[in-house]
Amino acid sequence: MKTTLSGTIAGWTAAGLGLLLLSGCTTTQKADLSRSELNCGMLGRTCRLLKPGTDDQMAFRYVNPTAKWAQYNKVMIEPVSYWGGDKDELSSGDQQAVVDYFNQKLNEELGKKFTVVAQPGPGVMKLQVALVHAETATPGLRTISMAVPQAHMLSNLGYVATGKFPFVGSAQVEAKVTDAASGELLAAVADKRLGGGSFTTAFQWTLGDAQNAMNHWAENAAERLSAWTSGAERPL
Repeated sequence: MKTTLSGTIAGWTAAGLGLLLLSGCTTTQKADLSRSELNCGMLGRTCRLLKPGTDDQMAFRYVNPTAKWAQYNKVMIEPVSYWGGDKDELSSGDQQAVVDYFNQKLNEELGKKFTVVAQPGPGVMKLQVALVHAETATPGLRTISMAVPQAHMLSNLGYVATGKFPFVGSAQVEAKVTDAASGELLAAVADKRLGGGSFTTAFQWTLGDAQNAMNHWAENAAERLSAWTSGAERPL
């Protein structure tokens, strides 16, 4: 069957529009993360316990198989730290802004499920979180690629080819949960997320994609820890 140029363009357009609909509500997406990309500065020797997670889990994770989750109903949240390297592009001001935001979001989300406390004690988990890296979206080009229909269609086609939307920002996190009193390791994770293809992200500030990733992680932490401590979900 003979294929015309117009037919090819029409096919690509249909594919792009289909992807546009599929990605329209996505503000953040999981990114590939290799073991060599792990920082491990905050996790230390805990890092060696991490194993690859499944699609709906963090990129790397460890859950203590003997942890007695049902005894915990309070959480102590240590201030988020930033572990970017010498080549990190963020200014000190932006680094402070993202950790301040992440602190606020973690306290907000976990406060919906647990009593947030400032001191160790019975029934208290301690959460330690490190932002390993945060990357800004490309100003201007990010807006065009998300907001202009033709450009957004090409962005979606680029996503099919590379697994990443163009000009987006990203963030990488490492975290661990311990018994606040004994220091027993309960769980540890590492993950990386990129900006998604939602129109709602088109006019956000350059660190908006990193912010959306932090929103996801804070909500995920609250939901998973609540499910584990309540017995609604087994921490497999």
